Amino acid sequence: MRYAAKKGYEYALIANPDIEFPQTDYLVRMVERMRQDKQIVVCGSDIVTPDGVHQNPMRREGHWSSSWNWVTVPFKKKKTDTYDFIDNYRESHFCSKVSGCCLIVRMDFMQSISFFDENVFLYCEEAILAKQVERVGKKTYYLADIQAVHRHIKSEKGDPIKRYKNWEKARIYFIKRYSGFSVLGRCMAILSIQTYIALLIFHYKSAHR
Repeated sequence: MRYAAKKGYEYALIANPDIEFPQTDYLVRMVERMRQDKQIVVCGSDIVTPDGVHQNPMRREGHWSSSWNWVTVPFKKKKTDTYDFIDNYRESHFCSKVSGCCLIVRMDFMQSISFFDENVFLYCEEAILAKQVERVGKKTYYLADIQAVHRHIKSEKGDPIKRYKNWEKARIYFIKRYSGFSVLGRCMAILSIQTYIALLIFHYKSAHR
């Protein structure tokens, strides 16, 4: 990002290496939408897996109590076309957050926030970015009529316990620094994350004895 800023680029595309772009005008249409509204500093498209699961846009961070939503997941009917934390993917609209696996950012905005927060790795970057956009009164936009394909392969992600702990660390950092929760809310949200990760690790170890 610093290199792009030094070179004077106006926009930057952030994309995972397992992202594919079936539409040849993908970038053009994303940039065109951002140029129509200078308040849009982050833009994301529809992102879908090969088996048809949509991964964008993401819901806004809720009240601290939403950190405990994982408790009810086993009792809910599982969606087949998306995840519970995904918002309306069928229509283009201003949204709170887009997936960090593929998005376009406006470079002058990124410079104004000193680029990405480097205290997290792999997880919670999009949650932090969403709060940074919100804090300065700018906008994030989701385009439903263009699409990227995320050929995500879970088996290639490495040690799951290491990933769980990395996510836990990043999530707690986000809660403490960016969430805006009260002191009690932060404590309750952190307790939820720690409990959730402890259960995941216990389940994984039990299954692999």
